[in-house]
Amino acid sequence: MKQIFAACLLFAWTAQATAQTYVVGVEQGNFLPHYGVDEQGQYNGFARELLDLFAEHAGVTFIYKPLPVDELMPALVEGEVDFKYPDHPDWARSAKTEDRISYSRPVVEYVDGVLVSPRRLGLDGDHLKRIGLVDGWTARGYEEKIEASQILPVPSDSLPEMIHQALLKNSDGAYYNVVVALHHINNVRVRPGVLVFDPNLPHTRSSYRLSTIRHGDFLPRFDSFLDDRHEQVAAIKAKHRVEANIGTEYFGMEQWKVDFLKRQKARNAQ
Repeated sequence: MKQIFAACLLFAWTAQATAQTYVVGVEQGNFLPHYGVDEQGQYNGFARELLDLFAEHAGVTFIYKPLPVDELMPALVEGEVDFKYPDHPDWARSAKTEDRISYSRPVVEYVDGVLVSPRRLGLDGDHLKRIGLVDGWTARGYEEKIEASQILPVPSDSLPEMIHQALLKNSDGAYYNVVVALHHINNVRVRPGVLVFDPNLPHTRSSYRLSTIRHGDFLPRFDSFLDDRHEQVAAIKAKHRVEANIGTEYFGMEQWKVDFLKRQKARNAQ
């Protein structure tokens, strides 16, 4: 009898542990500071720190499963993963099935736009004849001109290659996530200022969200967490600089330049 009781307890504990463990499908590759997968296959960056904090807050365990971008949605639909990050209702609509996908509230804001050499900053869009694009990316806001051959896309296999092409002047600008591109330029390539974001050119502002098909009732807990732990979430964003100066005239600038311009503005206001 005792053995049966112990077996039942073990089964209940195992079932509970399994019920509290979720697999999060994440993008394979380097997209820091938002997220990345290192050589040991470990998921890291802003997203890892934020999702780990939520898992601790909710009393659950997250297992991160890095997958190529084009395999993430099928994995979610087929039940190989419980959640997908990042996601957005407007992404890859044609690839989505009739399955009802639920989305969290926005987790973090982002801007995709064109980075140019400082000498080209402020020129109108007519000067943009060749635009660097990483394979798989769509230059939002430039589709019609590309379709009409008014702008020639210059393809690259990766962000480093696209930046290299821009520095060689093989393209007039490079279209990418602004924060990620500048993080690479400033911290990996360590050549701050060689390319700068031009806010006068067409760009897209949107957000990354957490999505799921089978656990839609779980997302309100995540949304509440973003509110309840607002200060901690803001601190993680500030640590990784994923939203630094977004929505202001200083977005995309190096911090020393932001500080300089703010001091200058304060002196002029006196």
